[in-house]
Amino acid sequence: MTLMSESAADPDALYDQACQIRNDGDLEGAVDALLKIVSDHPDHLQSHLALGVHLQKLGRFEDALRHARKVTELAPQDPFSWVQLSVISQRCGRIMEAEDAMARSHAVQAQQQTQQ
Repeated sequence: MTLMSESAADPDALYDQACQIRNDGDLEGAVDALLKIVSDHPDHLQSHLALGVHLQKLGRFEDALRHARKVTELAPQDPFSWVQLSVISQRCGRIMEAEDAMARSHAVQAQQQTQQ
């Protein structure tokens, strides 16, 4: 399955198509579609989130970590972005990086609570 070209300007529509590819059981195809999205729309957060997870599942650890780190660059004040980096780091055998990312998540949460 390929991405529909008429949606090329809308990364959210392309992301929905990539999710459908994954739901149809083609994880590699979904990764290919998501990589195309971030190639054309390098700041598309949802695509980087999904790539971190999918690439880790495929054993492509360095690529998974690169996308998980990109999520923290795009959304540094979102504790979930750091949690995701922590989980992916742990699953990729990067325990120190996982611990650092989890600590950053807690720091972001604490900072948000003090601002409320």
